[in-house]
This record gives sequence, C-alpha cells and structure tokens, in this order.
Amino acid sequence: MASPHLIFKQLGAFSSLDQVEGFFRETIMKKLIWLFSIPLLVLWSISSAQAFNVTIHQLVEHPSLEEAANGFKAVLEESGLEVKFTEYNAQNNVATSQQIVNSIISEKPDLILTVGTLTSQSTVNKIKDIPIVFTAVTDPVTAQLVASLEKPGANVTGTSDMTPISDQIALIKEIQPDLKTVGVIYNPGEVNSQVQVDLVKKAAQSLGINVQEAVASNNANVYSAAQSLVGKAEAIFIPTDNTVISSFESVLKVATDRKIPVYPAEADSLKKGGTAALSLSYYELGRQTGLMAVKILKGEVKPSDIPVQTQEKFDLFLNSDFNNLIGLTIPQSIADRAQEVTK
Repeated sequence: MASPHLIFKQLGAFSSLDQVEGFFRETIMKKLIWLFSIPLLVLWSISSAQAFNVTIHQLVEHPSLEEAANGFKAVLEESGLEVKFTEYNAQNNVATSQQIVNSIISEKPDLILTVGTLTSQSTVNKIKDIPIVFTAVTDPVTAQLVASLEKPGANVTGTSDMTPISDQIALIKEIQPDLKTVGVIYNPGEVNSQVQVDLVKKAAQSLGINVQEAVASNNANVYSAAQSLVGKAEAIFIPTDNTVISSFESVLKVATDRKIPVYPAEADSLKKGGTAALSLSYYELGRQTGLMAVKILKGEVKPSDIPVQTQEKFDLFLNSDFNNLIGLTIPQSIADRAQEVTK
C-alpha cells in the first residue's frame, strides 16, 4: 500500500479535480479487484488439484476377491487423493478379460488394479506404459507377471495371496487323524491352482496321505468334479481356485449330501460352508495393495521399485453349523485356538 507522502506527491502532479477523482477511483478499483480475486484463486487451486482415474479389473465375483478390491478402494479414499474408479469384471472368462484390457487401453487410466491371476496376466501382457498393481495372485513369478518378488521390474508390482499349504494339509490330518486320501478340485487352466496342487501333493506325501485330483475347467464342471470324489476321498481341499470358489455351493451340496468335510483355503468361502480354513484377510491384502498405489500415484516410487508383498498372518476359522450338519466333531485342541466364522 502506498504511503501518505507518496499519495500527496502524486496528487500535486494533477492539474484538475477530475484527475484527482480518477486517481482515487483507479486506486480503489485495484484494491477491490485484489480482494475479490482471493476466493477465486482459492477455488482455482482446489479445482486444479489432480484427479486420478483408477481402473479395477476383477476376475470373477466371489467374496475374497471382492474383499481385496474393497480394501484397495478404502485406502485410496482415505489417502486424500481425488480418485475416480472404473470397475470391470471378467466373469472368469479369458476372452472377456482381453476385451476389457482393450477398453482400458483406450481409456488410459493413471493406474490399474488387477484382481486375480488371469486378469493380471491379460493386463500385464498388453499394457506396458501404465502402472499396474495386482492383488490375490498366488505366484506372480510363475504367472510371469514379475521378474522376481524382490525386483518386479517394468510397470508392475502387487500382493500375493499364497496360502500356507503344508499347514493346511497338516490341519486336515489333525482334524481327521485316520485320513487316507484328500481330494482336490481345481481348474488346470489357472496357474495359481497348478502351483497349489503341486504343493498339496508334496505336503500330503510327507504325511502319508494320498491325493485324488478332480478337474473342473469351468463353473459347470464343478459339481461333477465334486461327485467324482465320492467314495475316493475322505476330505476335500479347495485351493484359491477362482473357478471352483465362484461355484463353491456345488461342492457344498455334494459334501453335505455325502457327509464329506470340506476345507477351503480362505475364510470368506467358509462362511458359506465347510469345515475349517487357515486363512489370510483379503481385505487387509487389498489395503496393502492400496498403500502401494497411493505411493505410485503421488510419484514417490515406481512399481518396478516396490517388492511384491505377502501376508504373514493366517488365522484358523471353523464353521460349526456345517460340521454339525455332517456330524463331524472338531478336537477341542483345535476349537480352542480357532475363530468361528459368521456370515
């Protein structure tokens, strides 16, 4: 603001009252313009804050994958970033997943979340210039999503839902000490399932248990695959196979009718039915992935520099309603350390 001395000096240069009046009018207008511009500048700064477009490409509808996606979204919403989500579901179909990838390419989002191995493979194979984070992928190295867990490379990183297979098979043996054969239902077209079945065989062999495989290449085959195990296996283990889990009710129908214990690898399926599960939290897994995404969107780090993360905490869950239905008594030593699932 001009000093009084300077103002009077300027007034002395004027030759008429009209010039003096014009001087004051111009000075006052400048001040008014400056005062009114402040809120406009504030509004402009708010509106110019970067809004991020994030695409979620999910494999199929089932509780665990949905929990992972929900955990991811929750973290981004809590981060203070302005985010717009676009969500796709491939319905466990390779062709549909590939079509979705083409749509994502044309939309050019700032970041992509892929939920499940198949959608992650479809997306990573075609998109090399957009950051991608995956979740609920059992073995990202075997699925060729990353070069290694420690140094993913390229534009991709994420979280793995690898479950403790050996501990799960040991749990089945603890609940059923006389177990001779465990059945495994899976889709051989899912890399994540092939990895787990190999681990099941190794763990079962060390405990003197035989493994009876039942293949379900699509949802329609899950019921017949479960039926094929009747009379051949005293228990059924379900890995984190997206095809089987999305049709888990078919397995439960056979198991209930034939009084066969069922052990899903995750607790979200156990809510529908089953004997026991040694499970991680998919919601927390999704939150882990969300924290990665926030750092990437803020420009703090590149996907290639973030190691693939896993969860180390697995909880034991029981479904007493199902076990009562099939007449199975859970040893007290197991019941004492387990949590009861609730729908």
